[in-house]
Amino acid sequence: MQSRKIGVLLGGLSSEREVSLRTGEAVLAALRARGHHAVPVYVDRDVDVALRQEQLDVAFIALHGRMGEDGCIQGLLELLGIPYTGSDVMASALAMHKGKAKELFRLHNLPTPAYYSLVASDTADLPGIHGDFGFPCVVKPIREGSSVGVTICHGEAEFAGAVEKALRFDDEILVERFIAGKEVSVAILDNRALGACEIAPHTGFYDYQNKYTKGATEYFVPPRLSPERYRGVLAQALRAHMALDCNGATRVDMMVSDSGNEFILEVNTVPGLTPTSLLPKIADAAGISFGELCELMLASATLGSRRGRGERRVLQRPYIGDERREERRDDHAVEAAHH
Repeated sequence: MQSRKIGVLLGGLSSEREVSLRTGEAVLAALRARGHHAVPVYVDRDVDVALRQEQLDVAFIALHGRMGEDGCIQGLLELLGIPYTGSDVMASALAMHKGKAKELFRLHNLPTPAYYSLVASDTADLPGIHGDFGFPCVVKPIREGSSVGVTICHGEAEFAGAVEKALRFDDEILVERFIAGKEVSVAILDNRALGACEIAPHTGFYDYQNKYTKGATEYFVPPRLSPERYRGVLAQALRAHMALDCNGATRVDMMVSDSGNEFILEVNTVPGLTPTSLLPKIADAAGISFGELCELMLASATLGSRRGRGERRVLQRPYIGDERREERRDDHAVEAAHH
């Protein structure tokens, strides 16, 4: 196992690039400390070339946001025949699209806050579209993570600005009913709920700054819930993970209302693994060290569309130097001439 070459994919092209770099560096250090042959693969638009050049045995995905968490990089790894950590193409895409995920939650009778979606052309009649949906509400891009572009609106005066802000990050946004209560995140590993963490920011809500600034948020592991409610939270989170057909490690974000009802917000298929991230906190409380967590995630690496079929991996040819793109085009031209 330890002789395999493991590529830790980090960086990427999304708004969460900085968080991905921190996650990837932490994973890289942990795997190396445990004797694994792990190398960094910094992801940009030449990632296909980098992956062929490295000739990896397995990929540890440490990418957050678009192109890394939404099925794109998973699809590329499928084509190259490189097993990877986390969920497959379809589950990743569904989980990243908050609207599609909520449709599946409803189909599986999982409680999720009421919502509707907007596109840029709808902004001409926001009061008419919003109608009696009411306030407060949460406005968020439909395919972003780390609370990027999210606003809690308490009245109509804030609404248009919140919609404009969210549309800077996506061409479709989600308007969701605000749920007052405790924010709880549940860690799932290999179809088992490890535990949960209650998130209590000192000011505002759990936005990007509160997520990644040490001391800005207080965490309670386990959450301050009754034993019965805690069991219910774990059960609902696992059902959400299964509804999207996720694999490996996920983190399910939920609200437990002041009246005691649970609501599924979203499922994160590539949870953060930074020093302030929730998955390592929950795993640690369950007796799993950070290094062990990374190894357990690595152990579940697979090819989603080829499980059990034994299909041959694509030959990974090295491409080296500044002209590597041109070299590959020349190769294709030669191959075409022969055919």
